[in-house]
Amino acid sequence: MTSIRGSVVDVRFDDRLPAINTLLLTGHEQEIKIEVYAQLNAHHVRGISLTPTQGLARGMNVTSTGKELAVPVGKNILGRMFDVFGNTIDHQGPLSDVTWKSIHRSPPSLSERATKSEVFLTGIKAIDVLIPLERGGKAGLFGGAGVGKTVLLTEMIHNMVGHEKGISMFCGIGERCREGHELYHDMKDADVLKDMVLIFGQMNEPPGARFRVGHAALTMAEYFRDEEHRDVLLLIDNIFRFIQAGMEVSGLMGQMPSRLGYQPTLETELSKLEERIANTEAGAITSIQAVYVPADDLTDPAAVHTFSHLSATIVLSREKASEGLYPAIDLLASNSKMATPGIIGNRHYEMAQEIRKTLAHYEELKDIIAMLGLEQLSPADHLIVNRARRLERFLTQPFYATEKFSDFKGKVVSLQDALDGCERILSDEFEDVPESAFYMIGNIEEALKKNSDKKQAAKEKLKKKTASPVEA
Repeated sequence: MTSIRGSVVDVRFDDRLPAINTLLLTGHEQEIKIEVYAQLNAHHVRGISLTPTQGLARGMNVTSTGKELAVPVGKNILGRMFDVFGNTIDHQGPLSDVTWKSIHRSPPSLSERATKSEVFLTGIKAIDVLIPLERGGKAGLFGGAGVGKTVLLTEMIHNMVGHEKGISMFCGIGERCREGHELYHDMKDADVLKDMVLIFGQMNEPPGARFRVGHAALTMAEYFRDEEHRDVLLLIDNIFRFIQAGMEVSGLMGQMPSRLGYQPTLETELSKLEERIANTEAGAITSIQAVYVPADDLTDPAAVHTFSHLSATIVLSREKASEGLYPAIDLLASNSKMATPGIIGNRHYEMAQEIRKTLAHYEELKDIIAMLGLEQLSPADHLIVNRARRLERFLTQPFYATEKFSDFKGKVVSLQDALDGCERILSDEFEDVPESAFYMIGNIEEALKKNSDKKQAAKEKLKKKTASPVEA
């Protein structure tokens, strides 16, 4: 070892130089792992340490493994939690019967990819009707703290595992330890851990480890897609932290920064990760990624390059959450590239447009209602408001993930049932049914049942009140 500057380490080799991305071991017990990042000349390489560099000194011996960083793959990784090196961190004992694969792999070639665009059904009405996700595509999830990002991700995992018989993977990049701990126990309580893999590169780890954890998660997901021919739902939280880790690595390596201090290789690094998420003939990796937008500036290079990869954008709104409309999705701000007649069909497309038009009109009328009241609206506007309010409530849904808090039994709703419900609301079939009957239900028939039960209860109450004292 010839020099150590933070996480950057220079090493001299007298004979053959190790290739880029080779893993080097050093330290008193070979516990410090370094990844070769650049070959400086005929005898020197520069690497980034993936572990803290305390205790290193110049002159120490370094061993080249001759291999790249690898993670375990196989059926036995299900239900387990890993770090970037493939070590289990859930105190559940060692792994058995697994093979190790390099995390550096090429994206599937164009000839291997499926050319047909298919919709990925989540069983969540608001998403399936208005923001259809792409099978093998990437969706961005935007939202602040406490608006239901984790609950929405947990529900998608539940539906994927329980109804699609697929695999779910959670990749935490730059996560807080608390969030990882909570998620693990939430999944355990919801009984979906057995078909799930969790992998974390936490906030306190060096940038090299955070930069590689996304590649490690994808290697595990690719095994289930290519070898087991199963569909995988990959959740990444947070893709901005991956870009941030790359920026730190680039700065440590002494590269000249580009716009706003980002690394000059930002687009290439992000593409190497995102392009591996694909739909092939064997199966599909569908990804939902939490995206932090720096200072809410959508022109920031990190946001711009991430947006170019996404096929759907789901925006969570604090206003909707405060009204108790869960999932708290801002339906007008969210959009999907799949929402075209050629992919989802004419009926679905026209319905989605009609719903958006109704909700947008209601949004414009809200100021008038706040100032003058509902009585001042024209009969046509009255109808719009009634439809919009019923639609808003119909597009709420009880989740399995929140059963123990809400007392509502979780429901999965088919796309057909969701579309039928919306169509019947738009045709004013339920004018005499109160709005409250549409809140937190599955299909539209439940609203009618809820209303008739309410009427029956009211009748019985009235009967008791009007009954003579002797009868009472």
